[in-house]
Amino acid sequence: MEPAVAVALVADTIAPWKHGLVALVAVAGGFVNSIAGGGSLLTFPTLVWVGVDPVTASATNTMGLWAGSFGGVVGFRRHLPERSVIVLLAIPSLLGGIIGAILLLETPVEVFEALAPVLVFLATLLLAIHEPLSRRISRGSLVGERTTAFAAAAVGFQFLVGVYGGFFGAGIGIMMLAALAILGLTDIHQMNALKNLLAIAINGLAAFYFAARDALLWTDVFLMAVASIVGGLAGAALANRLGRRLVRHAVIAIGVTASLSLLLKSF
Repeated sequence: MEPAVAVALVADTIAPWKHGLVALVAVAGGFVNSIAGGGSLLTFPTLVWVGVDPVTASATNTMGLWAGSFGGVVGFRRHLPERSVIVLLAIPSLLGGIIGAILLLETPVEVFEALAPVLVFLATLLLAIHEPLSRRISRGSLVGERTTAFAAAAVGFQFLVGVYGGFFGAGIGIMMLAALAILGLTDIHQMNALKNLLAIAINGLAAFYFAARDALLWTDVFLMAVASIVGGLAGAALANRLGRRLVRHAVIAIGVTASLSLLLKSF
């Protein structure tokens, strides 16, 4: 099979109303990403529905929603954890993101897309039951007495999440929230702040790699960037008003919906 990058890219000749639809959905995508993750489940299918091939749509979606993560970080900035935790998880995020981006442009996207429903559902399940699991398995954590085993587990899992994020990315935020919960973080706002920051690392390198390989539709990239920033800021503000318990329930609901959406899309 020819590498995905060899597929002819769609010319940027989408009708104006379709650009408007992409921008509108990107506002919702940025909103969802700032609270829980899963915004790509809205924006990626929309790009495909307006006529963009899946590989170009995935690359354009990554670059377009990347800016929205900044809105989420700004909105949750006062909840960010200690710097050492950020550095520990940012390094594997960067490395995984670029590896995933390379894989996307060399491998048919359907291969990894078929696994997305299972991965997102398992991540959502972990988030839903993280409290009893945390009491049983986390005697040390990233926010308490840190052990080498837990640090290694965090780095390893975050690297895999980074690879997934660079390749396709739907549900990446939910996966990170689940991992952070199991590793000892309990404050949903702090988890969202760190998740948004790590998403910048993962998608940033991937996005610039896609740009260097001319795999983007720039009109939609710019529209999605502005729209997702607006959505990200609005989502963070609403999350702070709603409170932690309601936000956690929203995260779980979004996760279940995301997994079902990907499952239906695969048929």
